[in-house]
Amino acid sequence: MRGEKMEKVLAINPGSTSTKIGLFDGEHCVLQEAIRHPREELESFSAVMDQVEYRCGAITYFLKEHGVALESLAAIVVRGGLLRPVSGGVWLVDEQMRDDLLRCRFGAHASNLGAVMAFPWGQKLGIPVYTVDPVTVDEFAPLARYSGLKEIRRQSMSHALNTKAVARRCAGILGKSYGDVNLVIAHLGSGISVSAHQRGRMIDVNNANNEGPFSLERTGTLPALALIEMCFNGENSREEMRALVTAKGGIYSYLQTKDFKEVTERAAAGDSEAREVIEAMAYQVGKEIGAMAAVLHGDVDAVALTGGMAYSEILVKMIEARVGFLGRVEVFAGEEELAALAEGALRALRGEENPRIYGRD
Repeated sequence: MRGEKMEKVLAINPGSTSTKIGLFDGEHCVLQEAIRHPREELESFSAVMDQVEYRCGAITYFLKEHGVALESLAAIVVRGGLLRPVSGGVWLVDEQMRDDLLRCRFGAHASNLGAVMAFPWGQKLGIPVYTVDPVTVDEFAPLARYSGLKEIRRQSMSHALNTKAVARRCAGILGKSYGDVNLVIAHLGSGISVSAHQRGRMIDVNNANNEGPFSLERTGTLPALALIEMCFNGENSREEMRALVTAKGGIYSYLQTKDFKEVTERAAAGDSEAREVIEAMAYQVGKEIGAMAAVLHGDVDAVALTGGMAYSEILVKMIEARVGFLGRVEVFAGEEELAALAEGALRALRGEENPRIYGRD
């Protein structure tokens, strides 16, 4: 019986309005679903962590409907929430991690729910619960922490799960291991993060919420003095300014849409403004890739483009035209976060990577 379940892994990725789950047998995904949570039901909870029992029920009901018993699992792996700064890799969910996420010690976010939901299941079943490359992965080189103002330290917050998975895949294409290559990876999503990876460590990355290139809805880096004027002109509240920077900026600010497919279709139909906005975003992504190449002293084995917008041929070509001089450019369109979680759990189960202990390491 034990041999049959050695590589059965349940991956859980909680989002703001859905919970994505995937059942893996080794690398093969045998069942995948995005369980949607109606907004009117979520609004009945005063805080995100109040949703634990509700989401647990939704997951167990779905698994029961598909004849999946929790007892058949070898491990559960969850998307990492807002933790203290940690190194990349596989982490064992322990009581301290569960408590930090439950109390939202480092911030409230739907991703905090995964470990809180799964930890009791792991305890009951006697199986490990892991998280892999959470958003708070911090492997910054000392110089990367300087912001230019002593009171502000740059912090590492990024799309670490997808980025690190892509880094490993890219290294494999090069015939090497992640620890043997230098890479620049641009994650092109609702936020854009561009990171420098040096021999298996992500030594610098822009915070997609307030640095780097503009994206579909985020402004990226802004001229500081002009931003200060907007904050104090009496027209915008603090909450409105945060929304402008994180949800109403970028392409949405210029074109009043967050649908990148619509933007590319407008550009293809002759809309010169839409095309120029795409090119401006590609311009900024290219600049950031160049900056991260400088972080690596120009020693770059490959540049990788990933995330949902990497499906766009026009955007990819515009970026490649600016960074092709650096060498090889690989494209890994989309975000395979459930697969990335499962891959991390399998590395731990197979003894290929020793999981770190949050309460100790």
